[in-house]
Amino acid sequence: MLAAVRDFFRGRGFLEVETSVRIPVPALELHIDAESSGDGYLRTSPEFRLKRLLCAGLERIYEMGPCFRKGERGRLHNPEYTMLEWYRNGADYRGVLDDTRDLVRHVCRVVRGRTVLAYRGAEIDLGEDWELVTVSSAFIRHAGWDPVAEYDGDRFDLDLVNTVEPGLPVDRPVVLMDYPLGAAALARAREGVAERWELYIGGMEIANAYSELTDPDEQLRRFRECGEARKALGKEVYPVDEEFMAALRRGLPECAGVALGIDRLVMLFAGAERIEEVRAS
Repeated sequence: MLAAVRDFFRGRGFLEVETSVRIPVPALELHIDAESSGDGYLRTSPEFRLKRLLCAGLERIYEMGPCFRKGERGRLHNPEYTMLEWYRNGADYRGVLDDTRDLVRHVCRVVRGRTVLAYRGAEIDLGEDWELVTVSSAFIRHAGWDPVAEYDGDRFDLDLVNTVEPGLPVDRPVVLMDYPLGAAALARAREGVAERWELYIGGMEIANAYSELTDPDEQLRRFRECGEARKALGKEVYPVDEEFMAALRRGLPECAGVALGIDRLVMLFAGAERIEEVRAS
């Protein structure tokens, strides 16, 4: 499967890069905690370093390698996992959705011989149309409220996990898109929503994508807001990544990127129930 991923990106003119696994400053995200390592941290994602490469002039890049998140363990979570991230200039979140469809279908054909698979009792044809569902419509249908119209972060997170995700179809890929501005993370805003989507296959979240935020002032505001929220929760507040901010001020081109969980994709293709079934310990 890893070879199929690399073949796909090589055929589309992407450069494979390798960035640091141990970093001085982790990304500031509300519910993601970094594992300390010596005088630094193990990365939760290569995102900031990949974007710095875009700022330096690279146009189509990807990285596939280990990432770490403190305290995350369960059927779909492991403290160490394998992440695939790719970015390309001149694209938005809909453009990289096309990349994602083509990638997943290509890898499935290579490792399974066709685009049809069975997962948790459902037959899924990855070659059929993928269903696009807005966050507003999904929440109104399954949770009875619209987080885009009136955002409540705690309620959003709870209803997403407990009500909305279990209500999504499991017999076809589903793309949950156009997130509330309060859940924009590092995504660009447009007409009252964040240009962000998440992909679910077989009821399992596989990938997360943005039209990337390029405004350094807005990015700094979001980092400071996230730091205050982490402080209120009693979590460690990481410093702002000044090297990343300096790169943003030099200029991040209009671009989009995707983070895809390789272990979960292997689970899907192998029919595995738990993440430890597909990771060598």
